[in-house]
Amino acid sequence: MKAIKIVHPLPDDHDAPTQSLLGLSALAAELGAQGVSVEELFARTGIQPWQLEDPKARMSHRQRLAIYANARRLATRPEIGLLAGARQRLSDYGIYGYAMVSSATFGQALLLSVEHVTMAGPAVRQISFSIENNTAILRSHGVEALGDLLPFAAEFWRRSMTSLFSHVLGAPFPTERMIFTFPRPHYWRLYERMFNCSVEFGGETMEWRFDPAVLDRACPNANPITAQVCQQFCDRVLTETTGGADLARQIRIVCLNSSQQFPPAREIADKLGLSLRTLHRRLSESGVSYQGIIDDLRRSIATEYLENTRLQIEEVAERVGFADATSFRKAFKKWTGHAPSVYRGGLQEGPDGTLSNAE
Repeated sequence: MKAIKIVHPLPDDHDAPTQSLLGLSALAAELGAQGVSVEELFARTGIQPWQLEDPKARMSHRQRLAIYANARRLATRPEIGLLAGARQRLSDYGIYGYAMVSSATFGQALLLSVEHVTMAGPAVRQISFSIENNTAILRSHGVEALGDLLPFAAEFWRRSMTSLFSHVLGAPFPTERMIFTFPRPHYWRLYERMFNCSVEFGGETMEWRFDPAVLDRACPNANPITAQVCQQFCDRVLTETTGGADLARQIRIVCLNSSQQFPPAREIADKLGLSLRTLHRRLSESGVSYQGIIDDLRRSIATEYLENTRLQIEEVAERVGFADATSFRKAFKKWTGHAPSVYRGGLQEGPDGTLSNAE
């Protein structure tokens, strides 16, 4: 796997609302268990509790750090970052987690996660990945700017990502060594238990080291999408109705939970306990077809990727089951009447089919 160039997840304007609230539900849950309300966690940050349930809600880097400062101040246990990170579920990361878990290999999932890391709300300035002396290394850069919030941010971020990576693999993530630049806390043995590896404090750089062999490991997609992911990421997909709502919804859920993602009608019929003939008959009675449901599902997922990630058109095409970008563009144009590019970057399509920047 190639080295990933350093990415810059943070904008120069720390007050720009560019970060999502993905992952903060776990922090709120852990604090709730310690008797701290969400209102207290978000106090004086400008973020409202209801925004945790809004996938389109955005906050600034400064607001994230204010939330972190509140969490550290209000927590009854100093290891709050580790405990909160351990609560992370795949569904807490919405489309970001779904995109990772649907990748063919962990290497592809990692590449996606680093290149689109802004969706997961990092607190550091830069993140890079490389393989050196047969060791894979994720490095965090510019951590000095976090000041005394660094231990909490590092604990919460790394434990959250360890949880997410383990969900993607369907097994504990094989971390070999964690290196932190700050002094060893009194609960340092919890680090070793949480990360299941040796831990070094007072290092010169912030590093996360692991066996590069995991990059080639296939992601077990047999049942990667939970009901919560369906609710948070696929809400629009599952609530759209084109007739035959109950059966169509069941088909969408089965597809989202299938390793094949868009299986043939016979496989869906078997999973639903129906004969293929009965499946088609019931759909026909409702005025819909199996292929129509699949196309609608593909369109909805593709639109989510186009609107909420920076995946290339070729990558989106692969994730929604197309062999190449050309076929995907043709199908998307047929489904929506517009090219995929219209859903990205505020572009507008003119009468002649050309694209221009929206005013």
